[in-house]
Amino acid sequence: MSLADKVLAVNNDLPIRTDKPVHSGKVRSVYWLTEADSRRLIEEKGYDVAADAPLAIMVISDRISAFECIWHGEDGMRGVPGKGAALNAISNHWFKSFRENGLADSHILDIPHPFIWIVQKARPVMIEAICRQYITGSMWRAYSKGERNFCGIQLPEGLTKDQKLPELLITPSTKGILEGIPGVPAVDDVNISRKNISDNFEAFNFKSIDDIAYYEKLLKEGFNVISDALADVDQVFVDTKFEFGYVTDSKGQDKLIYMDEVGTPDSSRIWDAAAFRDGKVVENSKEGFRQLLLNYFPEPDILLNKNRMEERLALAKHNVLPTSVLMSVSETYLNIAEKITGEKIILSDNPKAEIIEILRNDYNLID
Repeated sequence: MSLADKVLAVNNDLPIRTDKPVHSGKVRSVYWLTEADSRRLIEEKGYDVAADAPLAIMVISDRISAFECIWHGEDGMRGVPGKGAALNAISNHWFKSFRENGLADSHILDIPHPFIWIVQKARPVMIEAICRQYITGSMWRAYSKGERNFCGIQLPEGLTKDQKLPELLITPSTKGILEGIPGVPAVDDVNISRKNISDNFEAFNFKSIDDIAYYEKLLKEGFNVISDALADVDQVFVDTKFEFGYVTDSKGQDKLIYMDEVGTPDSSRIWDAAAFRDGKVVENSKEGFRQLLLNYFPEPDILLNKNRMEERLALAKHNVLPTSVLMSVSETYLNIAEKITGEKIILSDNPKAEIIEILRNDYNLID
């Protein structure tokens, strides 16, 4: 079996029983189970959710996205070997740490296979909850152009690129296009302030204004749990994105939970601490792949300029990346996953066949 065969690139064609369209994102696909199958699994497996809670199978892939495009490589490599399993393993590890530290639950109910989660449907808070411990990325680009107010936070003078910030900052942006909110443009991924959120908490799907402070607590404490653990393996947790939502438990109580993924190389910047102490930034996250693409192509503005999206999509479609590039990314993901979890990530020979067998035999979700 070739290396390309071990890559799960297409994850929206599994024969999972569903009566709704499969939602396929850049990395994950979601199969909403039938009402009958959801009720049956809740009863059989004893999940702590309402008896009528909608459940889904969430299947990760090995696809690699950057600059809003999906990239591919030589020899039929349509993803990065081990990437999906590494992302899931890292998220699973942090979700477990959050529960052990008394923070909050996640949307995950069961993990039948390294590539899949069984999740409950959550009512998402419409915020990309971003925490920053260092000034880099979009914050640095804005700061270097003279901006000192970022998401309603006044930044001090004299900061330098990649410097540790005086305190951990919450710099949220919108999740999806939200209309009718004063002072918030109706576009995806636009920076917002805490005042924007508190003045319009219902528009962002918060159940109460008090939950804003609770989400900030979960965000900061979750960040610190990950940051402290990464420091133990000589890594720097630079910044990250969290997502939150509401679910109803078996007692009928609504609760705010973590959802999507947390603390992964896709949703965070992670730096090698030893290199950083020597004044160098060595990325152990997808940011390294982004920087590689910017250096690989002769006209990086195509990747950075949103007005050149058609050119960017054509660039990703018609350019085959060297296998060595994708294997370097694979090494980054596998190494950081093994540092975090303390366990080696084993690549599946045929992940799709394994998933089908487990969901058929152990969960009766495939006819």
